[in-house]
Amino acid sequence: MKCTAVIRMLAYGASADSVDDYLRIGESTKLKCVDRFTRGMINLFGPEYLRKPTTEDIERLLQMGEARGFPGMLGSIDCMHWEWKNCPVAWKGQYVRGDHGKPTVMLEAVASQDLWIWHAFFGVAGSNNDINVLNQSDVFNDVMQGRAPEVHFSVNQHEYNMGYYLSDDIYPEWATFVKSIPMPQGDKRKLFAQHQEGARKDIERAFGVLQSQFAIIRNPARSWHLDALKRIMETCIILHNMIVEDERARYGGTFDYSYDHLGNDPIAPPNDSNNDFQEFLRRRHNIRDKQIYRHLQQDLIEHIWERFGHENNHN
Repeated sequence: MKCTAVIRMLAYGASADSVDDYLRIGESTKLKCVDRFTRGMINLFGPEYLRKPTTEDIERLLQMGEARGFPGMLGSIDCMHWEWKNCPVAWKGQYVRGDHGKPTVMLEAVASQDLWIWHAFFGVAGSNNDINVLNQSDVFNDVMQGRAPEVHFSVNQHEYNMGYYLSDDIYPEWATFVKSIPMPQGDKRKLFAQHQEGARKDIERAFGVLQSQFAIIRNPARSWHLDALKRIMETCIILHNMIVEDERARYGGTFDYSYDHLGNDPIAPPNDSNNDFQEFLRRRHNIRDKQIYRHLQQDLIEHIWERFGHENNHN
């Protein structure tokens, strides 16, 4: 009954005292159940359903990106706001953003075509924009520290060794992002913008499905504590990924994100030597390289035109 009460609270956004009449569970007991349930879910299933992509996962993600005309794509990235109804008054100044008018907490996420959420960074004040969240996020930590699986792909006869995410215009011109072209001129650029914006909607769809499945995220948050909100968000993402795994056949893909391969990727032992630090700075520079970003975008424009341009001409 306690698990049923917690699931109803997550799925329907029910208040803590809503099941008191027929389940005989009081408000304080239900809040304790939510806390224990979320902690247990994260401890038991977090390593599997909140994991970063392994080598096998990346191979499948690259195949999905290649099929859509984006070799080297690992997913799409964006941010979502969750309104915080019971934000402490002393904190409202940093959690309120002008276009929302109410305190919010931000979630940065990366999703693939089948709506599996591969990266989730939650807890940044809503007054920030997506770039501020990116500067605090750990999305590229493994890449900079050399722990991420290597990604090699070819576009327009040029070789690249770093995967990328599709993003909207607010993100910086880094080698790890591919943005659309505002007001594109010419058929090639228009076709590229059309395909990029279509594929980037994966993350928007993932946010929409997450909110539709778990009304607690769609409704204003009632908790007083940010840690509790973070555990609820992570639990909902775990359950969301479980649902994606269970209903994968509906997406028409043969995506196998089994737990069997976890831990197969060798992790380099930590090394505090000066050479290691220089290598860290080199990787950081490569991630933020604008020249690579521009070359990659131009190569993708040519690649998509070569692959889909005849369909556009036929239409």
